[in-house]
Amino acid sequence: STQLDGPIKKLGWQAAIGRVSLIGLMNRKMSRGGSIHSDSEEAASKVPREQHENTYRHEPKESQKFPSKRTEEIIRSVFHSNLIDQKFGDQDLTTHLTELIRLQVKQELGKENRYKIVVLVMMGSSSGQGVQVASRCLWYPQFDKFASYSYKDENLFAVGTVYGIYYE
Repeated sequence: STQLDGPIKKLGWQAAIGRVSLIGLMNRKMSRGGSIHSDSEEAASKVPREQHENTYRHEPKESQKFPSKRTEEIIRSVFHSNLIDQKFGDQDLTTHLTELIRLQVKQELGKENRYKIVVLVMMGSSSGQGVQVASRCLWYPQFDKFASYSYKDENLFAVGTVYGIYYE
């Protein structure tokens, strides 16, 4: 007798298999070579969200647009200051880099920004192989932006991407 005996009898075996697959996906941890962080994860886990009055703005103010070039410089400086003479294999390094980049980008945007920030850092061993990193997003290209930077030395490679998604 398992936890899913009831759903198997009620829903049938096809639905139960789909449910087990979904539970497995939700419990799966990120692989050793990558780290991702989103504002919404932090907000949900720590403090209740602040309530703001609706501004009815459908586009960012000119002074509040996502700074893609500056964000790329932030990723570059974090990579160069933390990855020089590093060996691939430190699992916490990707999480540390992700957090550093996120904090610096949020500081650059200021407190009154209307962007959700998602930071993705992928690392791997540099041993002569080629790697391609791709992503696809459904967004409004006039306001939603991203910045990316790739780092490579004789020991490892790292790709950092920051997505700034404007929300109304």
